[in-house]
Amino acid sequence: MSAREAKKIIQHLTSWQGKLSEQWKVRATANQAAIDKGDPLGYAEVVKGLSVMQEQLPLSATDRKHLNHSIEFLCEELADALGKTHDRVRQLIDKATSSQPTVTH
Repeated sequence: MSAREAKKIIQHLTSWQGKLSEQWKVRATANQAAIDKGDPLGYAEVVKGLSVMQEQLPLSATDRKHLNHSIEFLCEELADALGKTHDRVRQLIDKATSSQPTVTH
């Protein structure tokens, strides 16, 4: 991944207004599929959606696992591309996840 692509992913984290299912099984299946795909944009969407959800209510064990794995994968990808430390990238991710996506029924 190039630094330019990494910056696009951070922008995607900031602006993504995707929809999360309130049904845990549907959400867990979709999040696991995004993680399994190995696409940094997918990681970003899992991180954004679950970070916002976590601000609203406690996450299930599966949601926490998906959030933590996605953050780790995303941090590794972005730190490499941007030449920044893991901690600095984590700060960028935390800042970018402050907007709220829509939760669907």
